[in-house]
Amino acid sequence: MKEIKNTVFSGERAQFMAKDTRYIGCTFEDGESPLKHSEGIEAQGCEFKWKYPFWYSRNIRVSDCTFHEMGRAGVWYSDNVSFENVKYIAPKGFRRCDGLTLNDVCIPFAQETLWACRNVTLKNVKATGDYLAMNCENMQIDGLTLDGNYSFDGAKNIKIKNSVLNSKDAFWNSENIVCENCRIVGEYIGWNSKNLTFINCEIESLQGLCFIEGLYMRGCTLRETTLSFEYSTNIDAEILGAIDSVKNPSSGRIEAGSIGELIMEEDRVDVSKTQIVCTDDR
Repeated sequence: MKEIKNTVFSGERAQFMAKDTRYIGCTFEDGESPLKHSEGIEAQGCEFKWKYPFWYSRNIRVSDCTFHEMGRAGVWYSDNVSFENVKYIAPKGFRRCDGLTLNDVCIPFAQETLWACRNVTLKNVKATGDYLAMNCENMQIDGLTLDGNYSFDGAKNIKIKNSVLNSKDAFWNSENIVCENCRIVGEYIGWNSKNLTFINCEIESLQGLCFIEGLYMRGCTLRETTLSFEYSTNIDAEILGAIDSVKNPSSGRIEAGSIGELIMEEDRVDVSKTQIVCTDDR
């Protein structure tokens, strides 16, 4: 593999179609698409300061690098990409990639980031920004800390564990989501979704867990969660402790220690299709 060390690149397409090259301590200054259509690239301790560094690229390994604010839209339409110990300051990162691994990556301006990617692994990622992971498929996530609304909209086949999501409207229009050992805070969690599973999670939500088709919950707590489960079907939920309020679930079984307010309107739902069990009353 060819090595290039401590070099400053500038100008559009500075290393266009580079192949089998290791860049060590290099700086990519102004100039769009410096590594567009590249393949077999390793970048170690480099700085990316301008737009579109990796587009239509394959087999990319990036470690100990910084993508600055103007390095926006950095990784699009690329396959088999790995980032480790990277500070990714730019917005609109990672679009329509297949085979993406982010390990120990900080994304403080994650607006419009991780859209329509497939086969993604995230480990120890910190992100701040709305609409993270919209329309992504096949994700394995461990240790995500997210502060941003509307996450995982339209996402499919996602497994998340040991994570903290401060995210209004998380998991809208999603399908086949599993969350384990997570804390999730945000209004209207999970609306219009299918097959959501929460295991040993702490959830806080206003009108959360509504309009879901297929909801499985075990060992979860619902803190300050009101008007929950409205029009959700095929519910199988065992909740630890109290639920503040439950409103018009369409079908299934809900077990909790207690329910502060149970709203079951016979003109809205067939109340016979939902079993409510309060264990504190036994």
